[in-house]
Amino acid sequence: MQTALAIQFSDIILQNPFIRDLSYIWEQMELDNCWLVAGCLAQTIWNNHFGLPVNHGISDLDIVYFDADDTSALSEKRNAERIRTMLSHIPVWIDVKNEARVHLWYKEKFGYPISPYRSVEDAIDTFPTTATAIGIKPGKHGSEVYAPFGLSDLINGIVRPNKRQITADIYEAKVEKWLKHWPCLTIIPWNAE
Repeated sequence: MQTALAIQFSDIILQNPFIRDLSYIWEQMELDNCWLVAGCLAQTIWNNHFGLPVNHGISDLDIVYFDADDTSALSEKRNAERIRTMLSHIPVWIDVKNEARVHLWYKEKFGYPISPYRSVEDAIDTFPTTATAIGIKPGKHGSEVYAPFGLSDLINGIVRPNKRQITADIYEAKVEKWLKHWPCLTIIPWNAE
């Protein structure tokens, strides 16, 4: 996606020093189909939109990759520890997940099973809101952006449920948490659509 909105999105994202530092070591991470996704991206955009400090409310960076050949928890843990060491100067949690293994633990955490993802993009398609269903990674000609619902909701501070996989309770818990940091978000209620 190389639209004007995608370029605007990428420019704002790289103003965040946490994300900029991550981009400097991207190739060294050596993870298959690796993307920076979800919350930290949306929150950086919201901070820009509402005139807040660039890292306001950001508690983690979500790095995801896809390795269907090794879905062991140990491999994922080793990758996470290695990358956290590389980014140890960043004062937020670095969350690293292999999307090829999410179905192995999802039922225990959320109470219902899901089918295995086929790719990181397949996983992003199920993220809880249209504004957080987003990923970015460096590309040969600038940043590559994946946003299955587009960027309009995100850029405009609108939170809308993506009902493909989550429940109303999951959505409402996320909204409640986000409103504490970004009270000016426009929230689309679960039952509105």
